[in-house]
Amino acid sequence: MAPSPEWTKSQVDRLGDRLRKGDISEDDIRLLDDYRHSFTDAYEDVVWLIVHELKLEPTGRRAKTNASIIDKLRRESIRLSQMQDIAGCRIVVNDISAQDKVTARLTELFERTTVVDRRQHPSHGYRAVHVIVTNRDKLVEIQVRTVLQDRWAAFSERLSDEVDPSIKYGGGDEELISYLHEMSEVSINIEMALNRNDLPSMVVEWQKWPDLSRRLGDAIRRVRSRDDFSN
Repeated sequence: MAPSPEWTKSQVDRLGDRLRKGDISEDDIRLLDDYRHSFTDAYEDVVWLIVHELKLEPTGRRAKTNASIIDKLRRESIRLSQMQDIAGCRIVVNDISAQDKVTARLTELFERTTVVDRRQHPSHGYRAVHVIVTNRDKLVEIQVRTVLQDRWAAFSERLSDEVDPSIKYGGGDEELISYLHEMSEVSINIEMALNRNDLPSMVVEWQKWPDLSRRLGDAIRRVRSRDDFSN
């Protein structure tokens, strides 16, 4: 039996427990679809306000895929009702100063927000500021990234797709992960130097980039060659 349109926390978490354990029924998949789609109105409210009040153009999705939700439930010790990124959008800005300003404007625009700053304490090299908005009793995640943070995230996603899916979550070849994290560190150092108008430090960091890119490329080719040989 499908739950009523108004989901209760216990209904959501019981569904999440079943999805985490596996042996998922067709009814559970239908329920998950219903739950994902219940975020649509909250998501559209948030995007509308960002566009019309802040004059920004977010990109994003109304809801994570079923597969992404199930994978996250199995990968992390999180309850389905606590998942903050089922619906979300992204705003990309030029630099850290703009990132701070947009974050402040978002917290002023929405009454109920939580800010998660992953710049100085990144998640597996991923850096950004996340503003979690509670709207219509649903959580909608707004990712605020600088251009460099967004490019690093896109590169990490591509490596996960083309080399090893576990890279996105800090797994995989240790040397490759080390270089990827070093690239993230260089990126934030460049941005921090720009933010304080320290051009000499920015130049020093930029000079690290060609050698780092070469070493990372060598590591990627080595991992691919190893995997091709093993197959």
